[in-house]
Amino acid sequence: MAKRLALTRRAQYLAVYKSGKAVADSLLVIKTLANHLGATRVGYSVTKEIGKATVRNRIKRLLKENVRSMDVKQGWDIVFIARRGIVIADYHRLCKSIKNLLRRSGLLASDVEEISS
Repeated sequence: MAKRLALTRRAQYLAVYKSGKAVADSLLVIKTLANHLGATRVGYSVTKEIGKATVRNRIKRLLKENVRSMDVKQGWDIVFIARRGIVIADYHRLCKSIKNLLRRSGLLASDVEEISS
């Protein structure tokens, strides 16, 4: 994902936290907010309660790779917030969790194609 397509500023995160819609499961919480930019921007939040820097960075790398491989609708700001259970989750469980949360939020572009076919 290019830097320009990421949430980078505190104000951007706060806008999503304040006005966004939340969906959660045991591994993640995602907050979504329409941005009307024609591009989807994604941010990741992993607190120190989850673990040390190496653990937090590994989780962010796994999240980024999973999101990059999915077909997400354009025009949204999305923040992924890690929960404690994510530390023991493997790649495939995390992938299933992200896909489920995006589907529940209505942000998977592939679901739109399947419904209209």
